[in-house]
Amino acid sequence: MTHPLIPALRRARVVPVVRTSTAALAATACAWLREAGMGILEITLTIPDAIPLIRELAAEPGLTIGAGTVPDARAAEACLAVGAQFLVTPWTDPEVIAVARDAGACAMPGALTPTEIRAALTAGADVVKLFPAASVGGPAHVKALRAVFPQAVFCPTGGVDPANAPAFFAAGADFVGMGGKLVDEARIAAGDRAAIERAARDALGLLQA
Repeated sequence: MTHPLIPALRRARVVPVVRTSTAALAATACAWLREAGMGILEITLTIPDAIPLIRELAAEPGLTIGAGTVPDARAAEACLAVGAQFLVTPWTDPEVIAVARDAGACAMPGALTPTEIRAALTAGADVVKLFPAASVGGPAHVKALRAVFPQAVFCPTGGVDPANAPAFFAAGADFVGMGGKLVDEARIAAGDRAAIERAARDALGLLQA
């Protein structure tokens, strides 16, 4: 059965992956992205004090917040307790997937090869995060995997940007994760709101592509 969050993820097409060196920079990035029109955000647990930030954002009406780079089941439970609606990992951890499914959250583990994807789906993944997507074949890799897994929900992440995202969609991606090309920490730290909003508009333009 398709997780009820997946239609919204498909409509959004792009999930910003927020990964910064401080929670303050992450909060600024999220505010700017939201003002640009983005309502689904992934907050990675590599950010210091990420869980309080997830709690704060999840309480805001109109935002759907997920936790990324979730290292283990204990961290997964902590994220869900503060309002995360989806859990993302760069690898496949059946325990994290089980925690997500038990709570009704969307499980989005990482995988790259057919064997890894099959293991993720068998463990109960709702979405397979294809990571790292751009460095191992890009859209051609996604197209090859789509032929083998026609029913799987794929989210390529890693090196995806507004320029190459259309090729990923054409290859069979359901939606994509976009990190550094969208959430540029140097520009955020410099207060370059216009640059972040411009990148967000470029990403949102993919809705019409």
